[in-house]
Amino acid sequence: MRKDVFIIILLLLITLFKLFDIFADFQLDIPVWHIAQEAMLVLLTIAASIFLGYDLIRSSRQVKALKSKLKKADKEIDHMSAQMRSARQEYSITIATQFDAWQFTKSEQQVALLLLKGLSFKEIAEVRLTKEKTVRQQASTIYSKAQVDGRHTLCAWFMEDFIQE
Repeated sequence: MRKDVFIIILLLLITLFKLFDIFADFQLDIPVWHIAQEAMLVLLTIAASIFLGYDLIRSSRQVKALKSKLKKADKEIDHMSAQMRSARQEYSITIATQFDAWQFTKSEQQVALLLLKGLSFKEIAEVRLTKEKTVRQQASTIYSKAQVDGRHTLCAWFMEDFIQE
């Protein structure tokens, strides 16, 4: 924006100096075609200054409006983030309560959470520093206690209430 203001000021100064030159040319009896040519340059410079000035004002208003929208969007995101944190906490409590109802051991709860997050048996074994076979056995116990037939059904059990028809 500063560049635009600088260009407008520069054009206005050029216009001012050209006007002085035209007045001097009148006093020196310079040919009319030369004065007309300089007058045309002055008019074009004034037109360019007006155009740039208008464009600068329009751009400034757009920037101001966008800043306002951005500020409003930031507030909405902050509000949504707070709501998301709250919902996440409530959801975690709901999951933990259900794990307790299914009588999962602490180890099974950890594996079940990792299953819900979408980790593979191999990834869960790496995270828990155990063997993949152990994770598979724990998953089988989890599915049995929850009375589901696999990982997808376990995840669906927790998602079912969130999906509305």
